[in-house]
Amino acid sequence: MRQIIAVVLGAILVGAPVSNVIAQGGWLDKGGDFLRGLGGGSKSSGVLSNADIASGLVDALKVGTERVVSTLGKADGFNKSRDVHIPLPGTLAKVKSVLGPLGMGSMADDLELRLNRAAEAATPRAKRLFWDAITQMTLDDVQKIYNGPKDAATQYFRGKMSSSLAKDMQPIVSDELGRVGAIQTYDRMMGQYRALPFVPDVRANLTEYVLEKAIDAIFLYLGREEAAIRDNPAKRTTAILQKVFGAR
Repeated sequence: MRQIIAVVLGAILVGAPVSNVIAQGGWLDKGGDFLRGLGGGSKSSGVLSNADIASGLVDALKVGTERVVSTLGKADGFNKSRDVHIPLPGTLAKVKSVLGPLGMGSMADDLELRLNRAAEAATPRAKRLFWDAITQMTLDDVQKIYNGPKDAATQYFRGKMSSSLAKDMQPIVSDELGRVGAIQTYDRMMGQYRALPFVPDVRANLTEYVLEKAIDAIFLYLGREEAAIRDNPAKRTTAILQKVFGAR
């Protein structure tokens, strides 16, 4: 099954339509023999072959991640979102409450904006990680995802790749925090705060905080996109999506 998924994913990455790859036979015909050897059979879910379902899931991931990136990975994708706007960490909100009455609250507002800017800049870098992860699916995974709840694929990827996604995105988020000036703003704000008498010590790990919020947002939006593809025919923008999810 991984051979089939890898071939289909390869076609997507070079821009070839999934439906064209499936129609060509060749590798996928051999993949069908491979599936039968695993006991998977050549057909499943009525008229759909296992290759159809695998191709549909690959395309759903491609379409879903593209939409997530286009929504979150742009200016104000996080900052003006009611769902995933990144507020200051709780410890820094306390710092803001101290600085605000002294006329220095704008630094905290500026930092909050820059945290969101870092998440917006880092999000597009996750797309390749998702596409790579799909090659790890097995026949059993494909069947469970296809016949599972509306966010089954999202749950699968969250379970399989949360730790690796965090590991791979951590340096990206760290770099973006520096690039957008969040670290410098944080240092200036904390310098003002620590200069005040009798204030408690406060620390925050901005990288870990933004990383966690960004990953949560990516999976939240991916789950919504997956549910939309399953439920809404208008969201099935490719032939294979219409074939696979329209047959349910």
